[in-house]
Amino acid sequence: MKEISRCPWPGSDPLYCAYHDDEWGVTEYDDRALYEKLVLDGFQAGLSWITILLKREQFRRAFSEFAPEKIARYGEPQISRLMNDAGIVRSRSKIEAAIGGARLWLEIMEKEPGGFSELIWKHVDGKPQINRFQKMGEIPAKTEMSEGLAKELKQRGFKFCGPVIVYAFAQAIGMVNDHITTCHRYDVLKKSASKKAQPRPR
Repeated sequence: MKEISRCPWPGSDPLYCAYHDDEWGVTEYDDRALYEKLVLDGFQAGLSWITILLKREQFRRAFSEFAPEKIARYGEPQISRLMNDAGIVRSRSKIEAAIGGARLWLEIMEKEPGGFSELIWKHVDGKPQINRFQKMGEIPAKTEMSEGLAKELKQRGFKFCGPVIVYAFAQAIGMVNDHITTCHRYDVLKKSASKKAQPRPR
């Protein structure tokens, strides 16, 4: 049986390989899902993504399945509960950033026609950027696009969203195709990007 060619970063870990094969780089336009992914990338700051991935289901249980409408109402009792939850990353500043982000998300969804998805995707004109990196060492940690998106998010009040975190977020949600060209997912996502997935009707 022929071995699958993939990006080297998942190694041989089954969970990491499944994430690489099924999720990483797939275009995501759903407003709520984008909030979840941005929050989780914020929790990743200073840590490895596999650490967050291993805890993702517990994060979802702890944070009301990442429903911004619920998280926006969190107060000190919920913060205390989360700080005592060994299943997540117990950082008060990151927890408070997630709560603040939920409140900002609600404002954006209420006041802006394109919602949170439009705020994110306008930085690539709504369509994934297709890169042609052949080696992991060629992939940047941040770009002009991620710097622009990070700047806007920070200006709006979001935390833990520097250009490096935002670029990792952009890779994960398919704003950029950063699978190396020999990876079996590269051409699949390149073809799907040519169809330009559209945001859900609002």
